[in-house]
Order: sequence, then structure tokens, then C-alpha cells
Amino acid sequence: MSSKSLFLKMFGNSPILRVLDFFMVYEDFDYSMIDIAKNSGIGYSTLKLFWNDLIKYDIVKKTRKIGKAKLFKLNIQNSVVQQFRKLYWVSVKKETEKLLKQKVKIKH
Repeated sequence: MSSKSLFLKMFGNSPILRVLDFFMVYEDFDYSMIDIAKNSGIGYSTLKLFWNDLIKYDIVKKTRKIGKAKLFKLNIQNSVVQQFRKLYWVSVKKETEKLLKQKVKIKH
């Protein structure tokens, strides 16, 4: 992830928020921890620092195993995740609307 999303610009650029940001956008698929770290723009060893907490609090769940790789995805059945998704998408929508209004003002 080369540039920060609107969500990360609003709430910070911490490693855990980068992972959650990645899962919000790509929640339909499952990923290995290596892919999650790479696509979130954080180091694998950094991901390992808080990964067990994401599993402990049921934020992510293991979906399957391919060879030695375990695949995970966001647990959208978790009520905390459901509330986070609402916050995420409402905040991104509001910031997008704000940016669009600024562009319209510039054109006029």
C-alpha cells in the first residue's frame, strides 16, 4: 500500500490500523499472514506482534490451510468488526464528500 487511505489519514497510520484498513477494502478473500503484511505495507515481524490479539478477540479467523500456509479473513460475524466497518465506511464516505466539494469549489 503505497499511499495512505482516507481512513488512515483521519485516524492514524499505525500498523494495526493499516491491517484493518486492508481487511476493510479486501474483506471478501482470505490471505496468508505474509500477504496481509505485504499488502498492508508493514513488516511480517511487526504483524506478528499483534496478530495473536486479532485472533484472541476474534477480529480475524482462520479459514483454511494450503500446504503450510494458514489463510485468514476478517470475521464479519463479530459485533466489534461490524461496528468498525460502519465507522470505517461512514468516515471514508464523509471525507470523500468533503474532498469532492473542495474540487467543485476549485472548478468554479
